[in-house]
Amino acid sequence: MKGKELDGKLALVTGASKGLGKAMSLSLAEAGATLALVSRDAKLLAETAAAVRARGSTAEVFPADVSDEAQVFALEKAVTARLGNLQILINNAGINLRKPVTEFSLEEWNRVQATNVTSVFLLCRAFVPHMKGRGYGRIINMTSMMSHVALAGRTAYCTSKAGLLGFTKALALELAAERITVNGISPGPCSTEINKPLMENPELAQSFLSRIPVGRWGRPEEIGALAAYLCSEAAGFITGTDISIDGGWTTQ
Repeated sequence: MKGKELDGKLALVTGASKGLGKAMSLSLAEAGATLALVSRDAKLLAETAAAVRARGSTAEVFPADVSDEAQVFALEKAVTARLGNLQILINNAGINLRKPVTEFSLEEWNRVQATNVTSVFLLCRAFVPHMKGRGYGRIINMTSMMSHVALAGRTAYCTSKAGLLGFTKALALELAAERITVNGISPGPCSTEINKPLMENPELAQSFLSRIPVGRWGRPEEIGALAAYLCSEAAGFITGTDISIDGGWTTQ
């Protein structure tokens, strides 16, 4: 995507302190969007904000735990007061605990669901009212290739991402008449912090790479470019779908 196609648009990105959230924030900034950056890590958020500003866009930092209802209410008020009404919402915050289902505590299970699914509900409930009535809006939910396929030891994560995919489709139908599109992005293995345990284990890394037809890890900036396109006017006829960007993994 070229030019400042998102100039004048306000985008909120959760999990913006690192990884795919940071990459998407930078891509939206390059397209001209103003960024509301959300994460629990204020220090890393400040680094993302500096990188956004270096690209000529405005960024404000909002430290928050988006799985907490009270904090999301406060976030809505703070963002609206400081930056105005939101047009773009990217729900990227997520966690992954890898272990057999019999080893999960209820607290761990609930934490994965709260972070990966409930937070999306809370943010959409809070910000969708500000997006209505404007003839344009974009919501992107970071699903996962684990919305479609599974691996052992990922029961909590796969459950959360499959649920998020269902939420995405239903919300797209609710908001279609408002010209607010709702889509999922399903990344495959990318070279981000969440995958460090895999990338730093030679045996596991090779096992993953052998299952990716293009033979490499995904790059965060590739996800960022897709997100920026989905937020553009050119993508206004795309809604209720999920785009896999996984090097071919899920086609097998």
